[in-house]
Formats: sequence, structure tokens, C-alpha cells
Amino acid sequence: MRLKNKIAIITGGAAGIGAATATLFAKEGATVFIWDQNDEGEKLATELRNQQLDVYFNKVSVTDKVAIDLAVAEIISKKNRIDILINNAGITKDKTLLKMQEDDWEKVISVNLTGVFNCTQAVAHHMKAQNYGRIISASSNVGLRGNYGQTNYVATKSAIIGMTKVWALELGRFGITANCIAPGFIETQMTNAIPDEVKQKLTPLIPAGHWGKPNDIAYGYLYLASDEAAYVNGICLTIDGGSAR
Repeated sequence: MRLKNKIAIITGGAAGIGAATATLFAKEGATVFIWDQNDEGEKLATELRNQQLDVYFNKVSVTDKVAIDLAVAEIISKKNRIDILINNAGITKDKTLLKMQEDDWEKVISVNLTGVFNCTQAVAHHMKAQNYGRIISASSNVGLRGNYGQTNYVATKSAIIGMTKVWALELGRFGITANCIAPGFIETQMTNAIPDEVKQKLTPLIPAGHWGKPNDIAYGYLYLASDEAAYVNGICLTIDGGSAR
């Protein structure tokens, strides 16, 4: 029970890595609030509550500051604290630079970058007041090395690494750590859209020899959220099977 009595928010928690993280955190003793626009989050929360786990769903867009503030206020009213924020929500709209439209750029920036800022700013005040907090955000290994056709996505994931380092400097004295995780190729609904022939070309580039599972990232989130990582601050933890690209 590494997260016993902790209150955690997981954005994008309805599916994929977010759902795996919500499930793992609940089993480790946390009260989990899933934030997502996907109604599958309610189904997941109900399934986990049926297992006697403390999980709730809020239909929240990370781009909607009003909805975020209301959801934070609801948690504070019910639980009087927020210990952990997992900034996991993200989207892709891949195109090469010369084909990318303004809308492709704006939507990815809005969710993947501004959304992380919105959620973190909303909870950081409460974490400061309680002198404790864990802020963990989803970057990507493409944020470290780039990736063809992902100007918008890579821009957000690189920026998250930079923001994380700033937050570690600004918030550390208040008992708050800020870290991020850079996943590699993980089997999720998002990556299921990649054609099989492309996946076959990518797999040999992974020294581990296979794509990761959502739980591989969830366990990384768990470590950084736990008291075992109390002195880990400002890092980007790469979980990618040793991918060379």
C-alpha cells in the first residue's frame, strides 16, 4: 500500500496508460479521481469501486480552466487535500511541417502543454498550503530526440521537460516534487492507429525487443508518486526499453 491515504488526480485516466495508472494507484491505497472527457472513465471507476477501491470520475477537459477549478474545489471539499497530480492526458495530430494546419498545431498545444499548465497551477496552491505534493507529467522519448511528422507533439513533450525542471526549482521548498516520464513505444489505443508495417519497422529499434505495456509506465508513475522518491526532483525518467530512436 505505497499510496495509502493519498489523494490522486489522473488526467486522461479513462484508457490506456491513464487507466492502468488509476487501477494501480487505487490498488496501492490511493483515492483516485479520474479526469477525462471519455465516458469510459465512469465505467472504469464503477468497476474499481465494485472491487472496494476508492475511485471517482469527473468529466473534465484539461483545456477548460473553469471545469478544472470546480473539480479541484470538489476534491478539496470532500478530501481536504490533493497529494498527487498525474498529468497524463494527451493527443496527437501528426503531419509533416509543410502539411500541418494551424488547427493541428493549436489543438495539440492546447491539450498536451497548456492542459498540463492548467492542471498543475490549479493544484499547486493546495499542495503548497499542505507542504506536500507530487506532480508527474507525461513527456515522451520523442521529446528528447524528435520524430518525423510530429512537430506539434514533440514541441509539447520537450516543453514538459523544461516546465518540470522549473517547477522543481520553484516548488521544492514547499515539499513538492515535480518530475516527468518519457515513454517509448507503448501499446495503447493511440498507438493502435499506427499501421502494422510501421510497427514492424520500429520494433527492431527497441533493444528490449518488444513494445511496452501501459503498466510499464504506470509503475514509473507509482515510484515517482511514492515516498520512496521523496528526494527525486526535476528529472525526466525514460521508460522505453532502451529505444535508439
